[in-house]
Amino acid sequence: MMPLYALLQAPDAVPPLARPVIASVAVVYFVIVIAIGAWAARRTKTASDFFIAGQGIGLWALAIAAMAATLSGFIFIGGPGLMYNVGLGALFIVLSATITNSMTAWALAKRLRLLGEARGLVTVPDAIGARYDSRAAQGIAAVAILIAVVGYMATNILALGLVVDAIFATGLVPAIWIGALIMVAYSASGGILAGIYTDLFQGMLMAVASLLVFVFALRTGGGLASMSETLLAADPAFISPWGRMTPLAAISLFFVFGLGALGQPHVVHKFYMLKDPRRLRWYPLLMTVALVVTLLLFFSVGLVSKVLVVRGVMPPLSVPDAATPTFLLQHTPLLLAAIVFSGVAAAIMSTVNSFMNIGAAALTHDLPVAFGFAVRNELRWGRIWTVVITIAAALLAQVSGTLVAFLGIFGWGLFASTFVPALAIGLNWPGATRAGAIASMATGVATTLALETLAWYKVFTFPAGVTATAVALVLALLVFFAVSWLTRRRAADEIAADVRLVMEM
Repeated sequence: MMPLYALLQAPDAVPPLARPVIASVAVVYFVIVIAIGAWAARRTKTASDFFIAGQGIGLWALAIAAMAATLSGFIFIGGPGLMYNVGLGALFIVLSATITNSMTAWALAKRLRLLGEARGLVTVPDAIGARYDSRAAQGIAAVAILIAVVGYMATNILALGLVVDAIFATGLVPAIWIGALIMVAYSASGGILAGIYTDLFQGMLMAVASLLVFVFALRTGGGLASMSETLLAADPAFISPWGRMTPLAAISLFFVFGLGALGQPHVVHKFYMLKDPRRLRWYPLLMTVALVVTLLLFFSVGLVSKVLVVRGVMPPLSVPDAATPTFLLQHTPLLLAAIVFSGVAAAIMSTVNSFMNIGAAALTHDLPVAFGFAVRNELRWGRIWTVVITIAAALLAQVSGTLVAFLGIFGWGLFASTFVPALAIGLNWPGATRAGAIASMATGVATTLALETLAWYKVFTFPAGVTATAVALVLALLVFFAVSWLTRRRAADEIAADVRLVMEM
């Protein structure tokens, strides 16, 4: 987000009328978000309403909300920057989407939704606790969520503060608190119901903005054929199948983002909310279409920015993440640029709301269950913990940017290595055991934190194409299967009859 912030703050980079237009669009957006929160607050009367929207969400709303929470601000800033930097190899992050959506719907979503209905579950750690009949497993899952949520939220609130400051020139610290207060205003009052319908609005905004930017990118670059010819003559590696990445790096991205998506609790948690699980057969199609439309910006802006640099129309970008704001401010109508900048805030807020909800649920529900006691009035405490973790994340967002960046980098990997074996595989494999689940989750948490910390402080570097997330995920899977095999005689006795019935459906 720093390039966006810098570009918008630079007095010679933005036309004189740009800031009022961008600010006006942002105000309209924030008013709509707060209105959705007020509407949802009147319909949030129980803990079930707060955490899983009373299991009353339709498939269209679920698919678009899941898309918005999955992509976050990456679709607008990080993705185009990566595309500009490494070429078509960046697409390996998203090529797995159709496979992942099908696996999620058929291997995880239906079982998670039916298990939630059978047991009255409201969280992802709930499902792990029920599958293995283990409060310890549920507690480890809750701790993993809290570790990742704090870093994720701090990173995203800082990014949101940068956007607010860039648009309204408030100064960074006030902007952080303005963004946090807007988030709390609808998240603490309306819970996940407010989040889902805000995500629905934000997801549609992201899709429309992406489609319009794609059209302008094609027009500016002269069409895909013309852009391909330019790049083939100047930088053929850019449009090769791997781009500028090594085959190992590209395949690693495909593996990590393809399989790792099954373990992202802020996304899979939404399956509890589906009104009719029979409609899940349409989820892969709806989710894939939503992703493809929204990812048009990811692909086109990175591509056209590289083409414009090669042709000498645009100077080389000092930072790849500046691709989107530079292209928008120079080659699209101001109103579209304003919509996309609001879309950046929209995407960030989609993800933050999801993290708020699962973090509050971990503190209100999962940890108390793990320690053997129940919280009275979970609705009230869910709202209280939402405020508390938001304040903590906002305070953390104000400290060293280096610390915040470090806290944010391991979230995806921590979720993947912790939840893919125990949850996604465990709900489909009767041979998974309690000991295997606990060992794999502990391995995932410890390995991810250790490797990311050592890499951050440059104690060692990974070979080209190898990431801490891939290593941690593979190690967690190996431990999961190995320990489950060693304790396989206990597997049948550890699955309750209702859980087994759900697994067999």
